[in-house]
Amino acid sequence: MTHGDNDPFELEAMVALRRDLHAHPELGFEEVRTSGIVAEQLEAAGIEVHRGLGKTGVVGTLRVGDGSRAIALRADMDALAMPELGDVAYKSGTANTMHACGHDGHTVMLLAAARHLARTRQFSGTVHFIFQPAEEGRGGAKAMIEDGFLERFPIDAVYGLHNMPGLAVDEMAVVAGPQLASSDSWEVTFHGVGTHGAKPHLGRDAMTAAAHFLTAIHTIVARVIDPLQPTVVSACAITGGDFRALNVIPDDVRIGGTARAYSAHVRDQLEAEIGKLAAGVAGMFGIRASYSFTRRIAPVINEAKATEAALAAASVATGRPVVTDFPPSTAGDDFAEFGNRVPGCYVWLGNGPAVDGALHHNSRYDFNDAAIETGARYWTTLVEQQLR
Repeated sequence: MTHGDNDPFELEAMVALRRDLHAHPELGFEEVRTSGIVAEQLEAAGIEVHRGLGKTGVVGTLRVGDGSRAIALRADMDALAMPELGDVAYKSGTANTMHACGHDGHTVMLLAAARHLARTRQFSGTVHFIFQPAEEGRGGAKAMIEDGFLERFPIDAVYGLHNMPGLAVDEMAVVAGPQLASSDSWEVTFHGVGTHGAKPHLGRDAMTAAAHFLTAIHTIVARVIDPLQPTVVSACAITGGDFRALNVIPDDVRIGGTARAYSAHVRDQLEAEIGKLAAGVAGMFGIRASYSFTRRIAPVINEAKATEAALAAASVATGRPVVTDFPPSTAGDDFAEFGNRVPGCYVWLGNGPAVDGALHHNSRYDFNDAAIETGARYWTTLVEQQLR
């Protein structure tokens, strides 16, 4: 790849690479091609490469000067299991798999910054470039932590970035405190006594119990949780009975969903209250309920000092006022696995207008290549400011 003073981030080549990654998406822990390209790009720039953390994760390490501080910059690499319906020349060539959240762009922005920093070397200290697999609910950050990331790569702070449709491509949002909610899953199964649909009195109706539970579950947020605490509880799946046997009341009805919160206390409340409600409804109908609550992703909460650092870098990188009142999202991101262990900050980078309403996880979403330069400039500025 060539570069010059007018193209410090190899933008033409990086746009081509981003589109190549978009055309060849890979799901979490399956990013073999993607991580191979990342490793090759880092090695070609003279950056020390460590493969295989969290199965398909890659860490690039760049040490310059005698500075004692070390920071980490994180990008995610995985795609989503959904079809791409947009009409772009570099459309996904893999069935039911697409980069619907812009991780192809995240990967390329960090690569561009890493290669630039390896050439310019205008800092003193150590930077670790984290290319994480499996952010989309499969636990990639946790897998990297369990493979000894923090022991092998001790860091003083960690930083994450995500694109955001609606902000301009040269605009960033940096906010201290909660940014993303916890993302947990729950399941309730009502165990009744099946019977003939014409003789409900001879059984114990799990279907009706499930219906009462579904209407009551929203009272947890409305009447139990502090109204000043943003919280979400949603039922997202239900199974029970058979449409080929519409004269049979089933024995069991299974319901599952998600729970979101920004504080440990509210997260504990949600776990307790969903189970309490399930048990109460089951008791009302004379049946039994089984319940499980699986903690998947902790909330992302930006630490104050790391946020100051990110804000300073974003201001320089964009050359315009940084948005500091951007509302938190109830989406989740396992960047929290890093940020809960060392001071961290997760920022938003504009992706331009949401074309035809195509936001994240939409089948017509596409990362905006015009944002690559801003993102790469942010990462570069952050390193040069924090490692002096």
